[in-house]
Amino acid sequence: MLLTPRVRLKSALLASAVSVCLVAASAPAVPLGVGDRLFPHLGNPGYDVASYDLAFTYSGTNSKPLQTVTTIDAWTTAALDRINLDFAHGKVDSVEVDGEPAAFVGAGDDLVVTPEDSLTPGSWMRITVRHISDPVSTADRDGGWVRTADGLAMANQADAAHLVFPCNDHPSDKAMFTIRITAPNDYTAVANGLPAGVERVGDSTTWTYRTQHPMATELAQVSVGRSTVVHREGPHALPVRDVVPTKDRALLEPWLKKTPDQISWMEGKVGPYPFETYGLLMAEASTGFELETQTLSLFERDLFTEPGYPKWYVESIMVHELAHQWFGDSVSPRTWSDLWLNEGHATWYEALYAEEKAGRTLEARMKAAYGASDRWRAAGGPPAQPKAPDPGQKISIFRPNVYDGAALVLYALREKIGRPAFQHLERAWVHNHRDSTASTADFQSLAEEISGRDLSGFFKDWLYAEKTPPMPGHPDWKSVAPTAAKGSKATPQAAPHAAPKAPPAAK
Repeated sequence: MLLTPRVRLKSALLASAVSVCLVAASAPAVPLGVGDRLFPHLGNPGYDVASYDLAFTYSGTNSKPLQTVTTIDAWTTAALDRINLDFAHGKVDSVEVDGEPAAFVGAGDDLVVTPEDSLTPGSWMRITVRHISDPVSTADRDGGWVRTADGLAMANQADAAHLVFPCNDHPSDKAMFTIRITAPNDYTAVANGLPAGVERVGDSTTWTYRTQHPMATELAQVSVGRSTVVHREGPHALPVRDVVPTKDRALLEPWLKKTPDQISWMEGKVGPYPFETYGLLMAEASTGFELETQTLSLFERDLFTEPGYPKWYVESIMVHELAHQWFGDSVSPRTWSDLWLNEGHATWYEALYAEEKAGRTLEARMKAAYGASDRWRAAGGPPAQPKAPDPGQKISIFRPNVYDGAALVLYALREKIGRPAFQHLERAWVHNHRDSTASTADFQSLAEEISGRDLSGFFKDWLYAEKTPPMPGHPDWKSVAPTAAKGSKATPQAAPHAAPKAPPAAK
């Protein structure tokens, strides 16, 4: 994710807004979680989701709830008397487990389902939830649906997918997705993956899309609007499709046509593009960030139309979200503390692209980051041990320490092990963990294997220390103490997945 200069962090995802009918209950239902250090109540134990089938019906008004059916197919990994789902913003009408009615009740941000019969470990189960999906945020939470000038889009990072649909809302449980959107005939609907059918009945059309690779819930995307889908071909005949406001088709084309060459550039750095398609979703909305939703990255239209942004800067932001398709989407973080692997790499390739295409040297950017690094660590924690989100602002984990602060770790690693080993590591990382999740420990292990060196001290200091270690090869680089930078900001805080953007005039 990449934050824009006008981002304003809002209070996010506090109290539950689920309205449910209590059908039956015994002991009180309680919210569960997978124990993530930053989001302890996200995700749920006891099952592994294989697939989601989401069916949304859009009325044509983006302030009205969407009638929705969410179907979850999953394997149980433990004996379950109850099934906890993350869901916190919409009325639930009914729940079925394996076709039989099930009791349900809200508990915190969880929807707790009690099937008629207990489930044994290794059981295949299908959960069907009929509910509304409300696109209007409440005052104390944000994320999920984004209301655009002509419809809707999604921004589910870091923990907002469960404001849209019931799910196991943690990146450690990736699954396949089928997404169906029914909308009036004069709207266009697009979602992650490839088209799997269009059916028109009367005055409405149903659009179906399917992913061909597993996806984390935070990366789901649905666009409904008065849009045009622009098709072109990327490297190796990759289908590239962009979704733009129809009125801006010609205006945005100079930017859209850059994507195939950017994909080729990234492939030259880290290997084959990991998914079945790619494209940009240009939303006429003010989000304060850009977001790497899988196969269809979300961008604010104004990023491409405001004259204050230099051309090289806009292109580097496009590459930031593209790089996330490898780092964060294909290889997803095992926990949210592994976020630095997503944002550090996306920032790294954003900066490398600006160096190669516009002469904005990587070394100069990293030297500036080194100067600010101690301040970033004091404010947000070390890159691999970020501080908990600010009260009421869960997306505030996206701080400079996981953007340029994390890219600085990669720069130090390249200086430590040399460019050939570093380039080998980058390719091996996305190859070995494709379509999976991986942790900081996995990255360290692979770096040690490829370099043939014990890097435990290096990673301990660079990822977990309060102070920034000396930069290998640059003993003259200095970091300014936090007290000397009171009231200053080197980069804005970020929100759901994006790299922090500098103002247009920034060097």
